[in-house]
Amino acid sequence: MLKQVEGSRAVAETIALCRPEVVCAYPITPQTHIVEAVGEMVREGTLAPCEFINVESEFSALSVAIGASAGGARAYTATASQGLLFMAEAVFNAAGMGLPIVMTVANRAIGAPINIWNDQSDSMALRDSGWLQLYATSNQEAVDLHIIAFRLAEAVSLPVMVCMDGFVLTHAYERVDIPEQAEVDAYLPGFEPRQLLDPAEPVTMGAMVGPEAFTEVRYLAHVRQMQALELLPTLAREFEARFGRDSGCLIQRYRSEDADTIVVALGSVVGTLQEVIDTLRDAGHAVGVLAIRAFRPFPLAEVHDALVDSKRVIVLERAFAVGQGGIVADSVRKALQGLPAPIHTVVAGLGGRPITQASLRGMIERGMRDELPSVTFLDLQTDVVERALERERTSRRSGPVAEGVLKDLGVKAMQYV
Repeated sequence: MLKQVEGSRAVAETIALCRPEVVCAYPITPQTHIVEAVGEMVREGTLAPCEFINVESEFSALSVAIGASAGGARAYTATASQGLLFMAEAVFNAAGMGLPIVMTVANRAIGAPINIWNDQSDSMALRDSGWLQLYATSNQEAVDLHIIAFRLAEAVSLPVMVCMDGFVLTHAYERVDIPEQAEVDAYLPGFEPRQLLDPAEPVTMGAMVGPEAFTEVRYLAHVRQMQALELLPTLAREFEARFGRDSGCLIQRYRSEDADTIVVALGSVVGTLQEVIDTLRDAGHAVGVLAIRAFRPFPLAEVHDALVDSKRVIVLERAFAVGQGGIVADSVRKALQGLPAPIHTVVAGLGGRPITQASLRGMIERGMRDELPSVTFLDLQTDVVERALERERTSRRSGPVAEGVLKDLGVKAMQYV
């Protein structure tokens, strides 16, 4: 059914269609609207049977989901930013135990300094935790990927993060096609756990494992990720056949088949990039976009095939590894190992800074002229950076960096409570 609806509400209604039996929640901006709406549906009885559990922290939220999943219940939670980091120990435990939990990550910057706006630093920080990671470019994809996520998680017995950009998607109102319950039921069967805590058949879960077996256990986690890589295209084809939309495969190509320059990106910025690419195409430039939907497992072969004929690749990053550079670019570089095309990292939109069409067009045009360095920070205010560095050169007590930068910009520091 087509609805003009907030992204968070659309995801909440979709979660209800997936029939979770336990939802555990702790509020943190910008994911709060999702679990609030799910809680309302549980209270009203429109989502039943389902136990909605309010907890005292994000660590508790995922811990409850772990217990619920181990007990044979379909479990769901959501978080963002510092909340994801607070549950980090449980994130690794859920993956290591092979529990098919689905969690929405409403992507938001992590501090310090404190920032509540969007980038992808939070999910990228836990990219190697063992969770599958799917990234939505629109609210329609966010809806569809959650349905696929439950099916995928339970097929390979691994947890899945569905990542959607905070505020840009979670708080945006747009037209979304939310499926009917019968359609979701036909695509997503009831949960049959691979492992189960059952007093009639006692087992140990999360046991201590020493050197004699730890490598094998970790290798099997890798095998399951590779199984997910093979399975996702099949699930996507089934989804498209049933719902009439392509929302769940590994990558999405846009005007890239004959492109000399291809921009690689994840998340909502893909839509802006597509508009810029259309403008550049109208001007006669051979450019395209490659959206990566599945970041873990990373589709090396598919990315290779999509980029193999390009003359240059620009990877637009919404997070970066301090002291190293591009995170996504490292994986793209691995996919193109041995090929001559240069790979440029462009870090953009950190902490919610707008990524404008004008900035993107200028960046791509520089790339087409081979004027981009290996790592670029889009719209970086170099004069502000130089003033901060000058303070450090001239005074031992140069003061807090963030507050100094704000003072240079004439902005009063905000207090976040």
